[in-house]
Amino acid sequence: MRIALIILIGIHGIIHLFGFFKAFGISEFHAITQPISKTVGIIWLLIFVLFAMTTVLLIEQSNYWWIIGVVGVVLSQILIINYWSDAKFGTILNLIILASAVIAYSTLDFEKSIYEEATILLRNADTSNNSVLSEQMISGLPAIVQKWLLNSGVIGREPIHTIYLEQDLQMLMKPEQKEWSSGKARQYFTIEPPAFNWSVDLKMTPLLDVVGRDKFENGQGEMTIKMFSLLSIADARNDEKVDQATLQRYLAEIVWFPSAALSPYIVWEQIDGTSAKATMEFNGTRGSGVFQFDEEGNFVKFVAMRFKDVQDLKSTEWTVTATKTELRNGIRIPVELKADWKLDSGNWTWLKLRVTDIRYNIRKDVSG
Repeated sequence: MRIALIILIGIHGIIHLFGFFKAFGISEFHAITQPISKTVGIIWLLIFVLFAMTTVLLIEQSNYWWIIGVVGVVLSQILIINYWSDAKFGTILNLIILASAVIAYSTLDFEKSIYEEATILLRNADTSNNSVLSEQMISGLPAIVQKWLLNSGVIGREPIHTIYLEQDLQMLMKPEQKEWSSGKARQYFTIEPPAFNWSVDLKMTPLLDVVGRDKFENGQGEMTIKMFSLLSIADARNDEKVDQATLQRYLAEIVWFPSAALSPYIVWEQIDGTSAKATMEFNGTRGSGVFQFDEEGNFVKFVAMRFKDVQDLKSTEWTVTATKTELRNGIRIPVELKADWKLDSGNWTWLKLRVTDIRYNIRKDVSG
């Protein structure tokens, strides 16, 4: 889509350059039958320069190309109105550029809001506890959870307070969807207080972008999805089901920062030799799930009864399964996972993700 827009703006700019050529007698421009004065010809040249600059900024993937592009569109449309009989079809091009500029601005504004939320999230993190984790500290946990923490490599290290990670993912928005939508996500976590902020840019089709943001903070959850960063197609908040679902998501994702298993908000209960139930309660929101591990203490899967949608009257079995485990920053974590809903019609695998970057104890800003 960006390449098509670059070509369109480039061609539109060149058309305006010919208006300048006509005004100064450099070349004929038969598309405009009316005479063009030299003064107006300078305006044609200025618009060409503005669209040329816009094209360069788009090529360089600048977030601010739309500013110059909108100025070019306004001046271009003024000329089109004055030469309406010959140039009216240029309005279509201007509308396309203007619509793209609005989307670009909305995307930038959405990213700015994520930046501000993540900055506040990190600044609120309590990082005062720097006691090195020991085997004695985990002795009260179920044996399999102890084995997981020992196997992960967090023992003998300072606890994790803040986390930043990036993900490549594939999604199916509906069970009947056949083609996977690809996307990239960024996520920030804090342990004390427990919170996360996750944002995603998803390519539904080559021409359709969807952005989303999930947040868990102060024991409350929010889920937002916007088309082109502009049109809201989902906005769930101030709902106990959303609060519980986002808390359970946080609970499942502590496998990326295992020292959070010692959180005072999490209570563990041994089920058998390879599984344990974790119940988390924070700020009035409560949820649970079962962690399953292999004999060596590697995380295998997390299973919870979770609300899939705010309209659901009952919870649905939700499973997160590790498909690949690696050592990252000295800690063994699952780096490839999939998520399933157990529907009446069968299992629906709706998410596959790969952790491409993870950093621990980042500074109190979003630069990592």
